[in-house]
Amino acid sequence: MSRPVVVVTRKLPSEIEAQITERYDAHLNRNDTPLSAVAMADAMKLADGILCTVTDKITAAHFTVPSRRTRVVANFGVGVNHIDLDAARTAGVIVTNTPDVLTDDTADLALALILMTSRRLGEGERHVRSGAWSGWRPTHMLGRSLRGKVLGIVGYGRIGRAVARRAVSALGMRVQWWAPRDPVVDDAMSAGPEHATRAQTLEALLATSDVVSLHCPATPETRHLMNAERMSQMPPHGILINTARGNVIDEHALVHALREQVIAAAGLDVYEFEPTVLPDLRDFENVVLLPHLGSATVETRRAMGERALENLAAALNGDAPRDRVV
Repeated sequence: MSRPVVVVTRKLPSEIEAQITERYDAHLNRNDTPLSAVAMADAMKLADGILCTVTDKITAAHFTVPSRRTRVVANFGVGVNHIDLDAARTAGVIVTNTPDVLTDDTADLALALILMTSRRLGEGERHVRSGAWSGWRPTHMLGRSLRGKVLGIVGYGRIGRAVARRAVSALGMRVQWWAPRDPVVDDAMSAGPEHATRAQTLEALLATSDVVSLHCPATPETRHLMNAERMSQMPPHGILINTARGNVIDEHALVHALREQVIAAAGLDVYEFEPTVLPDLRDFENVVLLPHLGSATVETRRAMGERALENLAAALNGDAPRDRVV
């Protein structure tokens, strides 16, 4: 009996690729280059299952390609806004993702961005490397303490709540949050800190937070959630952090807000036009830019691979995947 064919769209941790090769007729991406739209269509014709990543655009046209063979798309990541879910549903193709396993590392990175922006650590590191540092002095490169400051969290799911816990316990911050729906808390360990408060509106949160950290999904409703008007509602010393999805921020509006000192700083791990970063953003000293490193640890990327494989195997075996999206 022939083994199911699986196409893997990007290079994965070696131990995950070894498992895929052992179980399936695997087509790996040895060069780690993104698949073109045509190559993705070919994969749909060839593979029973596709193990994709958040950088792969899978459109309605891919789900309606003639002689499509694909029955499951197992996403290596939580966000699925790069996949046309309505088209997948209509075509009867299962789509899964990998929640839970990347919560802690992504929350850690958000906290790192909060520290880097408030204490000007990126500027300081560049200053030393440039050879410009002339020694310690009392008023040199002063940042702002986070102790007692207010962190406003937009989106209070697993990652948002994990950031809240860290901000309170490690930095002594006060936390408020806003979300359009009540959060689903699976267990006490994943709950937010006891004294975190819910803001009545997003506007109220923005006006009263020293740092705003975005943790909402990418949906039509959240596209450009942080636009020029909303950034103007933040205090002039406010800091904006994004480890969610790039298009939650209108980046051209962000450039204007930074240039006109509407807000003080920004820390970004995701980008509206990713992997392109607006040149103006690269020029600001008060902006910390990371290359989408939220889940980038050896342990978490391995765990994401294991979870994607588990979902893939279940779907191909005719069982219910644990993390089915559609």
